[in-house]
Parts: sequence; C-alpha cells; structure tokens
Amino acid sequence: MKIVFVTLFPDLIKPYFEDSILKKALEKSIFEIEFVNFREFAENIHMHIDTPPAGGGAGMVIDNIALRGCLNFLKNKYQNAKTIFLTPVGKVYNQKDAKRFSYENVLILVSGRYEGFDERLIEDFADEVISVGDFILTGGELGALIIADSVLRNIKGVLGNSESLVEESFNNNLLEAPQFSKTGKIPEILKSGNHKKIKEWKEKTSLFKTKFHRPDLFQINNEKLKM
Repeated sequence: MKIVFVTLFPDLIKPYFEDSILKKALEKSIFEIEFVNFREFAENIHMHIDTPPAGGGAGMVIDNIALRGCLNFLKNKYQNAKTIFLTPVGKVYNQKDAKRFSYENVLILVSGRYEGFDERLIEDFADEVISVGDFILTGGELGALIIADSVLRNIKGVLGNSESLVEESFNNNLLEAPQFSKTGKIPEILKSGNHKKIKEWKEKTSLFKTKFHRPDLFQINNEKLKM
C-alpha cells in the first residue's frame, strides 16, 4: 500500500514515521508514503493557494487552482487511487473504515486549511469525505495521520503480532476487555492458565466495559441480538 499525503505542511506529518512500529515497517517496505505540497502547483507569482470566500465572510478558502492542478497530476499518476478529503463536514471515521481502506493500493489523503476547500474540488475529486470527529482543527494533517495510522496497522507485517488485531476494541461493536500487567493483585482467572475460562471472562467483561463506557455501542449489539 502507498499513502499519499496532500498537504501544505508535510513537515507536520513526516516525524510520525521516524520512530516506533511504523518506522520499522516503512524501512521494511511493507508500505510506502509520499508527500505532495499543493502549493507547488500554484499559478501565481507569490504562490498563493488561498482566496477570500465568494459572497464574503471571515477567513480564506483554498482556491480552485493549485489543489486542482495537484489532484489532476495525482489522478494521472495513480489512476486507481482512492481520494479522501479530510473535513469536519464528512462522515465520522471509524474502525470499519480503517479496515476497508487497508485493502486499497493507493490512498490519497487531502488535508485542508483555513476555512476549508472550494466546494468544486470536493465535487470533482473526492471519492469519500471523512471527519475524525465533531470538532474543528487548524488543519487536516492530524486527521490524515489518524487515518494513516489506523489503516496501516491493518496491513500484514506492520504489527509485530497480528493476533493483536483480533481482540481490539470496536471489533463487533464492542470494547476490548480490561488488560492487566502480571504484577500485583489482578483477577485470579487471568492467572489460572485455563484459556477457555479466560476467554469467557474476557467476553463478559468486554460487554460490561462497553455498557459502561460506550452505551451507544452496547445498544447496537442489543439490537443485533433481537434480530
């Protein structure tokens, strides 16, 4: 898989891949990343990429020239890529999206700034429009990193132990069972060595934890059981 970050500030993203698990996987060429600064596609002498919004209003919007040129270039280079715009108006991202995106060959993640994108860019280029939550950030770079991290850990070979993915939170709309280190006082069942009983305990506590912390997810599971 390759992830292409389209951003005005690639240096905000690059350091994340310079340490820990993703650095090791990148060095093994398990995935690739590319950074494209769409300011390089500006067609004015000052390399401006923003403009006051039509009809008035506060702030600036990303204009319909530089980013359009950039995305046309990338669409020709990666003809089967999926292009995702990061914006608060999009569908709220979740674990199912992360797994779904992990099957793509090339993901193009477009990070906005200022008051947002010229809407024609979204209409012409977006395969999907994604939000990472109901709040406003100063730019889309953090959202792009959240998507990249959550997608890449689903790629075979990125995690040291692929079993880590099996019991993670949000699989089957449940939170993962509580985890404990081995020292100190912990639930006795976890020291029993009885894997069947431990599995039953984890399933039960997963339900309790979901009901307490995420009643919305617990309700979804209840509705499924009634069907």
